[in-house]
Amino acid sequence: MNNWQCRPETPEDIPAVRRINLAAFETAGEADLVDALRQDPAAWLPGLSYVAGPVAEPPVTEPSGTPAAPAPVVAHALLTRCHISGEPAVALAPCAVLPEYHRQGAGSAVIRALLDAARAAGERTAVVLGHPPYYPRFGFEPASRFGVLPPQEWPDEAFLALSLDGSTPPRGTVRYAEAFGIA
Repeated sequence: MNNWQCRPETPEDIPAVRRINLAAFETAGEADLVDALRQDPAAWLPGLSYVAGPVAEPPVTEPSGTPAAPAPVVAHALLTRCHISGEPAVALAPCAVLPEYHRQGAGSAVIRALLDAARAAGERTAVVLGHPPYYPRFGFEPASRFGVLPPQEWPDEAFLALSLDGSTPPRGTVRYAEAFGIA
C-alpha cells in the first residue's frame, strides 16, 4: 500500500520545499542550493522537482465536492541537468524528508516517482552522491562501473549512476550545474 502522494512541485510548494531542506540538513546549504538551481535555466528541469505528502484516507473534499487543500508536503527530491563528457544527464540532489517522517517511506516514494518522471521525460542517465546503502534500492550502482567519473575525488561506493532507459551511460567526467560549486 502506498501512503504517499507524489507529484511535481508547484509554485505554492516552494516555501515547504525550503522548510523540508532546512529541517533535514545541518546547514542551509541544501535549501540555498535548491533556490539557486531553481533560478538557473540551464540546470532547472521543469517537472523534475517532486514533493510527497501523506495520502488522505478517504480523499478529502469540500462540501461543494471540490478537493480540499492538498496534504502537507513532507518530502522533496530534485533532478537537475548535469553533463557527462558533454552528454546530458541528471543529478539527483538534494533529497530530503522532514525528520518526523523519516523511515516511513516518503523519501523512497518521492525518489521513485521522480525517477519515473525522468524516464517519461526521456532522460537517459542519473547520478547521485549519496549514502551507499540507500540508493542501490532504486537501481543505482557505483558510477565507476560505467566509466562515469566524479568531478573531484569522492568515495567510489558513494558516487552512483543509474541508466534510466536501459542504455549504457556515457563514459567520462560529470559536470554539475554552477550552483553546486564544483569545479
